[in-house]
Amino acid sequence: MSTPPRRTQVGIIGAGPAGLFLAHLLHRQGIKSVILETRTREEVEGTIRAGVLEQWTVDLMQDLGLGERMRREGHFHRGITLRFAGESHHLDFEDLTGGKRVTVYPQHEVLKDLVAARLADGGELHFGVRDVGLHDLTTDRPRLTYTTRDGEPQVLHCDFIAGVDGSQGLSRQSIEGRTEYGHLYPFGWLGILVEAPPSHHELIYARHERGFALLSTRSPEIQRLYIQCGPTDDVAEYPDERIWSELHRRLETVDGWTLTEGRIFQKGVIGMRSFVCDRMQHGRLFIAGDAAHIVPPTGAKGLNLAVADAVYLSRGLDCFYRTGRQDGLDRYTETCLRRIWKAERFSWYMTTLLHTNPAESPFEHRIRLADLDYVVHSRAAATALAENYVGLPLD
Repeated sequence: MSTPPRRTQVGIIGAGPAGLFLAHLLHRQGIKSVILETRTREEVEGTIRAGVLEQWTVDLMQDLGLGERMRREGHFHRGITLRFAGESHHLDFEDLTGGKRVTVYPQHEVLKDLVAARLADGGELHFGVRDVGLHDLTTDRPRLTYTTRDGEPQVLHCDFIAGVDGSQGLSRQSIEGRTEYGHLYPFGWLGILVEAPPSHHELIYARHERGFALLSTRSPEIQRLYIQCGPTDDVAEYPDERIWSELHRRLETVDGWTLTEGRIFQKGVIGMRSFVCDRMQHGRLFIAGDAAHIVPPTGAKGLNLAVADAVYLSRGLDCFYRTGRQDGLDRYTETCLRRIWKAERFSWYMTTLLHTNPAESPFEHRIRLADLDYVVHSRAAATALAENYVGLPLD
């Protein structure tokens, strides 16, 4: 006996940042949604990713009642430190942006908070589904088909579908007439988690002739560090001794600052790329987050861009259900892309500024150093960097 079709207002494919934030925003607006996720809850909450939250993202979490644990366990920094030529230069973002700060709170912790709140609100969130299909997207009755983790086939009728199923998901493939823009960077990051106390009170971004390095924090006991490496390097090529040697050399200063070592308990290499899909809607389907764009992590924009997409889409849907007007939904792609391309520009800028490129000429190397020197000695340049880092205002 087949299961009768079910219905909701918005079907959401994916329980990442964009999907979960969208569901919470819609819930506040009185709009019903159902989230379908192919991964298990343990897989969603166990995907370890760093997280630097823009000020408006922090404010949104507080406004939605999702910020209690973040306030307790997050790290709030006045700014960042740029390090090059053996010297450190502090950029005071609070001063440069009228009080905005840097909040370090890992993405997987954000997801844990969102999942727990969604389930506590009684919202539908189905993990471990498979065989998701999108149908009738250009009609006013689109539908999703899927199989539950128990093997039951399901049909979900929707008014709209939000495809937030990541860069490898099916949703983007259903966007007709799209153009995709991409850029591969000739380097990657080797990231490690370390049992050690903090070596510094805020993030350090370092450019060194041997390559980029980043010092971040996870908790008072756990630190996150990265070094530039080849995009296809094998973790086995980096024993602990080599990693510490590279970190000490790339983060060293002329004033004798020292890095605190500890037990490395996780290593991983990630490649770096930029990607933008120039069309984010087709009929009643709207894509968001990694399904529509990817940024290198240097600019700390990935999660924040996904949440911005969710905000813009929720505004369009709210207007539609309150007034019947579709102009907000019609402008969804245009509105999102203005912010996306600015974030791509900033991420590209930070990445090329701080990394050494094997193909970089001595002239280009000197240009990068001059750019860094300009940023740390010009309030106007430092303000431009700070404004982008803490988050441009939402349109």
